[in-house]
Amino acid sequence: MAGKGLEAPHRRREAGHPQADGVAGLRLRLRRVQARLTGRPLEKLAVAAYASAVWIVAHVPARLARWVIGTGSQAGYLLWPQKRAWSNANFGRVAGLPPGDRRVRKLALGAYRQYAAYLVEIMRLESLSPDEAIKRVVQTDLDRINDIWQSAPGGLIFALGHVGNNEAVAAGVADRGWPISVVADDSSFPEMFDRFTRLREAWGVHVIPWRNLREIYSVLKRREMLALLIDWGYRSDGVPVRLFGAWTTLPAGPATLAAKTGSVIVPVAIRRGDDGMFHVSFSDVISVPTSSDADVARATQAIADALESTIAAAPQQWYSFKPMWPPTSEEASQLAARAAAMLGLAPS
Repeated sequence: MAGKGLEAPHRRREAGHPQADGVAGLRLRLRRVQARLTGRPLEKLAVAAYASAVWIVAHVPARLARWVIGTGSQAGYLLWPQKRAWSNANFGRVAGLPPGDRRVRKLALGAYRQYAAYLVEIMRLESLSPDEAIKRVVQTDLDRINDIWQSAPGGLIFALGHVGNNEAVAAGVADRGWPISVVADDSSFPEMFDRFTRLREAWGVHVIPWRNLREIYSVLKRREMLALLIDWGYRSDGVPVRLFGAWTTLPAGPATLAAKTGSVIVPVAIRRGDDGMFHVSFSDVISVPTSSDADVARATQAIADALESTIAAAPQQWYSFKPMWPPTSEEASQLAARAAAMLGLAPS
C-alpha cells in the first residue's frame, strides 16, 4: 500500500482533463461512491491492521520487525502460486534465466525480504521526526538536483522505479525547501490514502490525486518538481519499449507531460547501501521536443534504459511484483510493430 504513493498518470480516458465531465463524470463519481460503500468493511479492517502494525513496529527492534515481516512476505510468495509465477517471470527476465531456475527463486525470495525492509522503514517513518526520516539519505547525492533544476527550461519530472525508499528521498528533497509533488492513486481505500497523504505532507511533500491533471500540469508550469513511479506493471496501451531484451510497455505520462510543459525527465536510482544509507544517482536528463509519437517513443525508451540499469544494479531491491512483460510472444510482436509505427520505421 505504501508503495502506491507515486504513479505516472497514463489512463487515457482522462488524458485531456483532470476530471471527466457531464454524464461520464457523474457516472465516475457514482462508481467511486459505490465502491467506497461496498468496500468499507475491508477498508476498515485494512486500516486497523496497518495502524496496529505501525504501533508494533515502532515499539520493537527494527531487526525483529524486518525478520517477522520478511518471513511473512516470503511465505506469501511460496504459498500464492499466481504471485510466485509473476515474480519468477519478472526476475527470470532480469537474470536472463528460465523462470523455474532455482537461482530465480533465490533472487525472488531475496526481493521479498528486501521489500519487508522497505515496509518496516515506511511504518517507522510515522513515528520519526522529519530530520530523523531524512538522515539516512546521502545528502551530497541530492546536491546535483539543484544544478539540473537551474539549467532546466521547465520543471523536473523524476522517473522512479520501485527500488530503495522513494519516500525517504522525497522527504530529503522537500527538506531542502524545493517544491516537490507526488502523484498518488486515490481510487481505493480512501482512509489509507488520507493517512499516507498526511504523512507526506508533514514532510513537505505535496500529494496530487492522479485524476487531477490540471494540478499536475500547473506544478510543472511553475517549474516545480514532480515524482512519478513508472514500473506499475505491463499495460497493453502503454508505450512499447525494450526492457531487459524483451518488448513491454511503460506509461506515456512522463514523456507527454514533459513535452507539453517544457519540462525535462530525470531518471532516478535509489539504492539501500551496505552502510544503511540510501544512495541516490541520476541518469542523463531526457528532453522531449514535441508530443509526437516518435518523440514520446524515444523518450520512453530512454526511461526504460535507465530503469533497466537501476534494476540490474540491485535486482533484490526491486519490489514491483506485478507482471512486467506481456504474457504471449504474439503480443510482444504487436508491440514491436507498434513501436516501429510510432518511430515511422518499416516493420522488421
